[in-house]
Amino acid sequence: MKKKILILGLVAALSLALFGCAGGGAKSGETITVGSKNFTENIIIAHMMADLVEAHTDLKVERKVNLGGSNVAWTALENNDIQMYPDYTGTIVANYYQENTGTSEETLAMTKELTAGDSLKALEPMGFNNTYTLAVTQETAEKYKLNTYSDLAKVANDLIIACEFEFIDRPDGYPGLQKTYNMNFKEVKGMDHGIMFRALNENEVDVIDAFRTDGQIKVFNLKILEDDQEFFPPYDILPLVRQDTLDKYPELEGILNKLAGKIDDNTMQELNAMVDDQGMKEEVVAHDFLVEAGLIEK
Repeated sequence: MKKKILILGLVAALSLALFGCAGGGAKSGETITVGSKNFTENIIIAHMMADLVEAHTDLKVERKVNLGGSNVAWTALENNDIQMYPDYTGTIVANYYQENTGTSEETLAMTKELTAGDSLKALEPMGFNNTYTLAVTQETAEKYKLNTYSDLAKVANDLIIACEFEFIDRPDGYPGLQKTYNMNFKEVKGMDHGIMFRALNENEVDVIDAFRTDGQIKVFNLKILEDDQEFFPPYDILPLVRQDTLDKYPELEGILNKLAGKIDDNTMQELNAMVDDQGMKEEVVAHDFLVEAGLIEK
């Protein structure tokens, strides 16, 4: 009888060892892929997400950063080419789902509801609102007496704007500005994000679209105009993850949410400037921030 009990106990122990972790967490050697869009800030945040996963799980993390614009990263997530990347509430609601945004809280709630319908999960916001804005040099602002978007609309037909290629066609981009402010520029030039700032500084263009947390705003001492009719929606950044990935590795939600509320607008602008002005690598800036914040070990 004792022999039979011993054998059954060994079988149970082997079963637990072999199957006890099924569907319940990361196993050594398994891989997930973190992606990003094609600008400094999004790349930095993607590296933070990847570092957190590597530090707190046994997963191997592949990084596919600088994929392209918003639609490229979104499609990669939908196709399971990547399993997570950082995105913005206003972009998700207005650009991907063509829905009207509201306050930060309302837009976040809509983001969570809409993405859940596509088997995606929007986690908690990281703390900064990287809304779009329009920027000019101090000289241009003084010349045309520009303080608001309404001021700009009055002289836009004499000016050239440079903006990201996707901004030209996005409903929360130039088409929306035209409709809201009757803002029609003499010429619209599509450019990569980093090139726009150099073009503005060298007087090749007069206006650019920018993000409020862009480090180069501070570097070039640009004037940010006031969105006096509150056209641009909130763009609170958060991790966007495939639901089937979270089902397989449920611990990822808590790990990625370690970033919730940890980065304010000024901090993100400083991190961006470390890359764009000081020439540091995005992955180094991301890693150093996490260490300083006590979220990973050095």
